[in-house]
Formats: sequence, C-alpha cells, structure tokens
Amino acid sequence: MSDAVNGDATVQPVVVAVDGSAGSDHALEWALTAARLRRAPLRIAHVRQYALPLADGPRMPTIDHRHDADPVIDRTRGLLEGRADLPPLTLEVVDGAPGKDIPRLGDGAQLLVLGSRGRGGFRSLLLGSNGLACAREAACPVVVVRPGAEPSADEETYVALGLDALTPDDGVIGFAFAEAQMRGVPLRVFCAYASPTLVYTATGDFVTSASADAAAAADHTERADMRLAPFKERHPKVSVELLVLPGDAAGILVEASLNAELVVVGRHHRRMLAGRLVGSVTNAVLLHAEGAVAVVPVHEVE
Repeated sequence: MSDAVNGDATVQPVVVAVDGSAGSDHALEWALTAARLRRAPLRIAHVRQYALPLADGPRMPTIDHRHDADPVIDRTRGLLEGRADLPPLTLEVVDGAPGKDIPRLGDGAQLLVLGSRGRGGFRSLLLGSNGLACAREAACPVVVVRPGAEPSADEETYVALGLDALTPDDGVIGFAFAEAQMRGVPLRVFCAYASPTLVYTATGDFVTSASADAAAAADHTERADMRLAPFKERHPKVSVELLVLPGDAAGILVEASLNAELVVVGRHHRRMLAGRLVGSVTNAVLLHAEGAVAVVPVHEVE
C-alpha cells in the first residue's frame, strides 16, 4: 500500500522508517531536514508485521491486516498536514518482518533514517534490534536518531567524524565533509590512539613511555592530515579541526555527540559464521551516543 503525495523518480530518495513512536517522530523530523538539504524526495515507510498465526499449525487462522487502513501512516500524514516546507513525499506500508525488511528500505536510497528504539527499551541504550539490523545490513548509510541534550547557547555545533588513522575509508570521510558543508557547520575529526604506551624495560617491567606516546600521537596526526588533505581541497568552505586524542575511540565519540549535529562512523563488516557484525567502536557509539549517528558502509573485511 502506498500513498504518493508527490515525488521525483530521478533522484535517490531519503527513506525514513516510522512506527508511531516518539522516537520515529524525531527520526521523521531529522529525515525531513536531510531531504531538504539534499533536495531529494522523502519516502516514509511503515514496515508492519506480516500476517501472524494465532496458533501453531499450517491451517490455523491468522491476523491479516494487509487490506486495513494503517494507523501509523494515518498518524504520520496528520503530523505533516498543512506544513509548507515539505520535500516531495511518498507514504507507504510494507508488510513483512521489520528486522529483515527495514534494512531493505535502503536499497536504492541515498540515506535510511530511523528512530532509536521504537517502543520500550533501556533509556541508556540508543539502539534496538531493528536499528542494529539496519546498521549491519542496509546498502546505504544509516542514520539512527534519538533526542539529544540541547547545546548551550555558547556551544558551537558541528559534525563529528570518527577517523581510524590506520584504516581510513574515503567514503566515510567524504560523507562527513558533505554533511558539514550542507549544514554549514564545522567538521571535527576525532582520531584516537592507544595510551598510555607501555615499554618493556631491562628489569622486566612494563612502564609508560612519554616519548613513545608522543610518537604515536605524531604518527596518527601525520596519517590523518594526509588522508584529510584532498577532502579539504574539495570542500574549502568547511572548517576542519583535527583532534588526535589518547584513549578509547568510542568514549571520545560519545562525549563528542553531546554537541554534535551528527556523529559519523564507518561500518566495518567482518563476516562471521552466524552473519555480519559492525565494528566494536561503531557498536558502542550506536548504543550510547546522543542525537544522531550515521553509519556509513566501508569496504568489507573478509
């Protein structure tokens, strides 16, 4: 079932998954802004559970609402009614399994947006099972949104990029630069390195080494500067600040999320026997960051 208000088939859409929760309302507003910034159509989709057996057995009765009006889409339409700042819109219902079919909404999209948890869940955790499935499987960048703390008036907002200086990815970097340029905000690049650096002494002890720590910082700075240079040339209007910091990358990015309009991380796929997993830093940021987090696909690691 679909309801095309207006649309543009020549531009890849921004897609937002809605479920009637407060979280999906925040995702909808974020997606509206993203579509306007990209001058792209917005596809609003509700993936509702397909017909479910009422009891075990191949001939047992089922709940089949495929021909019913959809209250989630009706509610969403009501939220948008009368607004003058809307991009081209399509509203539709997809009957299926949300964990499997929400990630498929990203096929042919330039961005897939969804709320943090839908209904219920632990307040301290950002991501539910559907969000994790999207971050792991969707073909396009995925943005997971939850309300963040309002920055104070004297705090500058920015796009935050988590950069792995040892294995950087141009697609992730380019996405962050493009977002900062569209939004007219600075880009802060956070590059973490392990610290303290320990060295083995002649007496058989491990001790911290200030010189080794400084060398690690200098090496990461040089690598990051080299990788960022061509993007700075392509985006001269973007103000870039590189912060090379000791410590845990996930913790640094979660802290940075407090005043960020968007945190951008890469999705490093590692194929496992049971499926695919996102990298540990990305997973931790998705679970605990404030505001919006973009997970951008990178080349898979076998």
